[in-house]
Amino acid sequence: MIPRLLPLLYLRLCVGQTHIPDSGLPLKASLSAWPSSVLPTKSNVTIRCKSPTPSEYFILKKEGHVFDIRKPYDLTEDTAEFYITELQQGYGGRYTCEPQSKWPNDTRTQPSDPLLLLVTGYLPRPSLQAHQWGPVVAGSKVTLQCLRTDSMLRPIKFALLKEGHSSPLQMSSSTATVLDFSLEKVTARDSGKYTCVYFQARPPFRTSVPSNPLEVSVTDAVTEDYGPPDNVTGYVMGNLIRIGVAAVIVLILGGFLVEAWHSQRLSPNRPWLHNAPGDQ
Repeated sequence: MIPRLLPLLYLRLCVGQTHIPDSGLPLKASLSAWPSSVLPTKSNVTIRCKSPTPSEYFILKKEGHVFDIRKPYDLTEDTAEFYITELQQGYGGRYTCEPQSKWPNDTRTQPSDPLLLLVTGYLPRPSLQAHQWGPVVAGSKVTLQCLRTDSMLRPIKFALLKEGHSSPLQMSSSTATVLDFSLEKVTARDSGKYTCVYFQARPPFRTSVPSNPLEVSVTDAVTEDYGPPDNVTGYVMGNLIRIGVAAVIVLILGGFLVEAWHSQRLSPNRPWLHNAPGDQ
């Protein structure tokens, strides 16, 4: 009987200690939103909370107050989902999740980092434009400028969004009506449609309509054989110049030959053949 209990006891100890790292500090829960944490009014969102250990239930808080409580939905008991439908301005704000361990003596898991949920459509639409025109060469820097049309609300934050991403790429505060977002050393993965919004930095977090999409296209630069792009351009231009000079020389020589042939054909000193006497 005792040999059978030892593996179970060992397993219980391992489960109870898996979330305690070498530093002795408990791990944090994680919080995410699908399809995005920035959504238009009257849309639906799923907020997912994931715990590093099995949990008996999950507490979702908004601005520090209990918003909802759910039990885990999966067999591992480490994940719960909260559904919010028909989003309105009042749902905007900072959310956190606190898993409650199912083991009474287990070390408490730390709450998740805040997730900012923004409901758009309550402020005028900003505009988004790029400082560069046309395709962007990989490895270069891209600057996208978000401009809002009103100047009444403060403090204000701007957020840069990209199609296919569930959370903003960048967020920054500004006292001006314009803010520049920088994308450093872009690659082909940075290609896509971008938008921006601005919002109040404190409750009720009123948020603008998203800007019209801006398409960014990143092309790969050919640098393996000829060095940096500037060297490639110089190499190609040098060849074009040499080919052009050669073509001009050929045309000039051709002109001389044609002129010489034409002059000889019309010359009055050119001998003419006559019939010999007695030839018919």
